[in-house]
Amino acid sequence: MKKIVVLTGAGISAESGIKTFRDADGLWEGHDVMEVASPQGFANNPELVLDFYNQRRKQLLDVKPNNAHLSLAKLDFYFKTTIITQNVDDLHERANSKNIIHLHGELLKAKSTKDSNGNSIIECKNNINIGDLCVNGHQLRPHIVWFGEEVPMLEKAIEITEKADILIIIGTSMQVYPAASLVDFVKENTPIYFIDPKPSVNKNSFNNLTIIARTAVNGVPELVEQLISST
Repeated sequence: MKKIVVLTGAGISAESGIKTFRDADGLWEGHDVMEVASPQGFANNPELVLDFYNQRRKQLLDVKPNNAHLSLAKLDFYFKTTIITQNVDDLHERANSKNIIHLHGELLKAKSTKDSNGNSIIECKNNINIGDLCVNGHQLRPHIVWFGEEVPMLEKAIEITEKADILIIIGTSMQVYPAASLVDFVKENTPIYFIDPKPSVNKNSFNNLTIIARTAVNGVPELVEQLISST
């Protein structure tokens, strides 16, 4: 069974109504990203940061997977598929994809501020407030990989990407590292499909590259059907 690796970014979730992480002016929902997505920002104003993610969590529970998410889930029946996502939402899970790696954490989970190895991660669909503690008595925080923090799932993502027979990249600018570096780990001449209405790459960016300059909800179902029909 062929192995497909799918790298997804903000563009796929934007079509479900989730705003992209960083707007052109460097702000996220009106905030400087370093205020709400860095350890220093949390240390300076934990109430602001917790409220910011509480609002994002509330919004996430009001949206649904779109046709791109749903189409990707079909690949599990025909290929050994792994989705590596930069997104912190659970829309791939709700679309019933089975193998998902979240590089930047998960909005519907929380962890201890003193957690260095991931042992304190818990499910979290409600607000996190000052005074909400882990079992060891430490303040809880969103399970999000902030700027300046290590990406704990990166090594696993690299290992899987190295074995890919097909790589599909959806809705990402390829400018957020280290996620953007994953394309460098595919075997030579591995087919790469890049789906984005405003592609940040050109036909000479990678070997064996096919650019599909369409939105995720239009381009992904078409490609999935094409891949399935070729099996």
